[in-house]
Amino acid sequence: MRNIVILGGGYGGFTVASELLQDRLPDDCRLTLIDRMPFQGLKTEYYALAAGTVSDLALRVAFPVDPRLLMKYGEVLAVDLEAKRVLMENDDPIEYDLLVIALGCVDKYHGIPGAEQFSCSIQTFSSSRRTYQQINDVKPYGQVSIVGGGLSGVEVAAELRESRPDLNIRILDRGPSVLSAFPGKAQDYVRSWFLEHDVEMRGHVAISRLEQGVLYDRDAVIETDVTVWTAGIQPSPIVQRLPGAKDNIGRMLLTEHYYLPEDDSVFVVGDCASLPFAPSGQAAEAQGKQVAEIIHARLRGEGNVRLKQIKLKGVLGSLGKKAGFGVMGRTTLMGRVPRLLKSGVLWMSKVHIG
Repeated sequence: MRNIVILGGGYGGFTVASELLQDRLPDDCRLTLIDRMPFQGLKTEYYALAAGTVSDLALRVAFPVDPRLLMKYGEVLAVDLEAKRVLMENDDPIEYDLLVIALGCVDKYHGIPGAEQFSCSIQTFSSSRRTYQQINDVKPYGQVSIVGGGLSGVEVAAELRESRPDLNIRILDRGPSVLSAFPGKAQDYVRSWFLEHDVEMRGHVAISRLEQGVLYDRDAVIETDVTVWTAGIQPSPIVQRLPGAKDNIGRMLLTEHYYLPEDDSVFVVGDCASLPFAPSGQAAEAQGKQVAEIIHARLRGEGNVRLKQIKLKGVLGSLGKKAGFGVMGRTTLMGRVPRLLKSGVLWMSKVHIG
């Protein structure tokens, strides 16, 4: 019996499993998907869960139900490449013949003292719910500070403004402007929206440490009731501990067919894989489809397939429920249209996945 094991049921791992089940698997193959949760969480919408504008039920997608698929729930501790097995918390190791690592990312705290201890996160379903609870407990006129002015930070700030108009909200970034990776038009539009909706923006902030209720911009004190951390990500610690070459942000370097150069039985998908674009659910799904295609060909005894170049469709962001922004090719979108597009993409994703 050949064991195909997928670690992680997020956008990448879920796609690999679904695509493998689309075609007939050989009778001597067993497919196992391992995740800590009994459903997929739509991570691109965790900002809304943290802000309290959607229920957690709205962001759950059931895993496939198929007699060829074994679901395993639990915490992965490590991967033993030499023994070809996955080590589990409070469970027996799981052996594999082919392994797909799709464990996603965690927050990156850049070595800042107190950052992990005194801030809250939107990286996981559970942490987003805890973040909601902390924000929900802030009294009227309290202060919420969001560290990081990228896409996630902007969406959290905007969604929270609509959810809690009574709160003081500020967004802090080490650069001069929010959305520094986006075109100038998008930056200007978001800054105008924040000014209109009374969201404070501070640029050139160098967070040196965090304490309870306090952030330090070098030595300057910034008081806060709750701090939400959106200032960077890094691959899962399990991937960080794996031997092998990695890029400058810790993602595994792979062959053109997405397996480890020294071990063609191990594929890496999504935020853990060194790909020529920024980590995103869209990139993980696109790569997941190709990995499933490669595995199918290998199970049929064929050689490596010729892969098409992955082309992403663009990026969409929300400013609450009525406005948004985005970049599609060379076109910058602003206003209600990109927000409607984002809602449509989410609906299509849930229908397609579910």
